[in-house]
Amino acid sequence: MDTIFDYSVSGKNRFQLPEAGCEDYDPIPEEYCTVATVLPEVSEVEVVRHYTNLSRMNFGVDNGMYPLGSCTMKYNPKINEKIAAMEGFSAIHPLADASAVQGCLRVLYELAAALREITGMTFSLCPAAGSHGELSGAMIIKKYFQDLKEARSVVLIPDSAHGTNPASVAMCGFTVKEIPSNSDGDVDVERLRQLLDGNVAAMMLTSPNTLGLFDRNIREISRLLRENGSLFYGDGANLNATAGRARMADMGFDIMHTNLHKTFSTPHGGGGPGSGPVGVVDRLAKYLPVPLVAKGAQGYYLEYDRPDSIGRVHSFYGNFLVALRAYAYIRSLGAEGIRDMSDTAVLNANYLLACLRDLYKLPIDRKCMHEFVISDGDMPNGVTTNDISKRILDYGFHSPTVYFPLHIEGAIMIEPTETETKKSMDTFVNAMAEIRREAYEEPEKVKTAPRNTPVHRVDAVIAARKPVLVWEG
Repeated sequence: MDTIFDYSVSGKNRFQLPEAGCEDYDPIPEEYCTVATVLPEVSEVEVVRHYTNLSRMNFGVDNGMYPLGSCTMKYNPKINEKIAAMEGFSAIHPLADASAVQGCLRVLYELAAALREITGMTFSLCPAAGSHGELSGAMIIKKYFQDLKEARSVVLIPDSAHGTNPASVAMCGFTVKEIPSNSDGDVDVERLRQLLDGNVAAMMLTSPNTLGLFDRNIREISRLLRENGSLFYGDGANLNATAGRARMADMGFDIMHTNLHKTFSTPHGGGGPGSGPVGVVDRLAKYLPVPLVAKGAQGYYLEYDRPDSIGRVHSFYGNFLVALRAYAYIRSLGAEGIRDMSDTAVLNANYLLACLRDLYKLPIDRKCMHEFVISDGDMPNGVTTNDISKRILDYGFHSPTVYFPLHIEGAIMIEPTETETKKSMDTFVNAMAEIRREAYEEPEKVKTAPRNTPVHRVDAVIAARKPVLVWEG
């Protein structure tokens, strides 16, 4: 594709800034000046066409199905975007006095209350991402045991957990010990019993897990941890499978985070912004990060006077406009709508699973929740998960999550979300069936994919670690 510099013609742009008409000042010191930027000389229509064509080269959930298991890329209602763009929300200053932003504080207060209804926990909306919520939760675990004067240093994490779980607790100084899954995809309870001792501070369980399965031993796990004096942390990133149907606190979890940019349909990806509120049961509420939004006789205010808090984890109060979108989403759905959201997410995933189970290997044969995992275990002619993920791009879909969870060889994790229609899912199934046929009859077509995308196959590792972010003429 031509770059905008290919259309540049010297002298085409004759626009000049008018004279400032004000007092002259000393020039900017040379050490603060950057190297002169060479800009293309093009017409307005060339600029518009260039950036419009660039936008068509990107794939997003507004273009088509985005079955990215575990990361939950679902359609974001545009009404939420309109609300977030309203001047009363988008133009506020973060240092404004509480009396001037009562509407914004009410949004945050009522969002935290809604999350409590859904999960049974008290929330701080400060964390800016799911992993940030995990880190905040790990800090709460650490302070809880410091107050008990217990030097517990181990956190147990199943092999079916989200990949950020071990990183978050390690950043807090904990040692991670992995618990294997059994053949049914649940936590190996016998191995858990062996690992539990006076040094175990907590266990982190992704619920449902990254296999898309609800752990059937969750009550037993909770009981064992409670008897050991350990805390039970719930990674609630997959809350879109159970919201409105089951509350995390009722399952025995003490701490959790949820991802507003997943379950509650706010923009996700591209490096942010996100939001990962951290929630706790009542006995741990004193440790939540400050400030919390409180309500008093004079209205809503930011509460900082919490001496047992882990302190601040974010400047100001989290990513407000992301929280606002989630609030609008929850209010528009209501309690019945939230339940329908989860029901439909589970229904859609099980429909796709039923359609694909005879085409691809199913490592664990169970009804799933919001997502499921197939693999390349029985693909012919050396066709791999990587080949399948590249070929699906040629059919107009984003690739599913691949090679995760790590304990499933050649994993392909698929999540349709509740926003996909039966028609779009059927089209996806047809594409997956065609790729299976190609693997038998035309394997090179799959192994050399993608063919119809602006950029053909690249080394994904190098592209991620050494991206080329600027144009060089």
